[in-house]
Amino acid sequence: MQTWQIVMIIITVVLIAAIVVLYFLGKKAQKKQDEQQAQLDAMKQTVSMLIIDKKRMKLKDAGLPQMVLDQTPKYLRGSKLPIVKAKVGPQIMSFISDEKIFDAIPVKKEVKATISGLYITSVKGLHGNIQNNEPVKKSWRAKFQEKVDKLQEKAGAKPIK
Repeated sequence: MQTWQIVMIIITVVLIAAIVVLYFLGKKAQKKQDEQQAQLDAMKQTVSMLIIDKKRMKLKDAGLPQMVLDQTPKYLRGSKLPIVKAKVGPQIMSFISDEKIFDAIPVKKEVKATISGLYITSVKGLHGNIQNNEPVKKSWRAKFQEKVDKLQEKAGAKPIK
């Protein structure tokens, strides 16, 4: 056998081994996520709250209890999370929002939220529907593509899609 054939066989074996390992790690992670979702569903409750503020901020700056910081892995303590400050009854509390619903949470409005501990899983408007009045931020790439399309249109060329 030639050397390039041996190298190709070794690369193929390594890639197959990596795919098998990733498959089993993915199954394990999926099982863990299903267990965590079951725990969230078991602990959920609906609460009426007034949303004061919402930001993406670091865990240590969010004003969460010390126990939450201690239970968080060290590599995640510096990451930014969607934090919502809300008034629940007479108390002002900090909650961690689900990433999917963070943009839909209205500021300075009263909502009915489904929470599980300090985690907000869903939000419904208390007085009518929730309207997202915040403008959608476009990435620099989308802005650049719009400018290119406008310039091509002026020049008489068809925009590339």
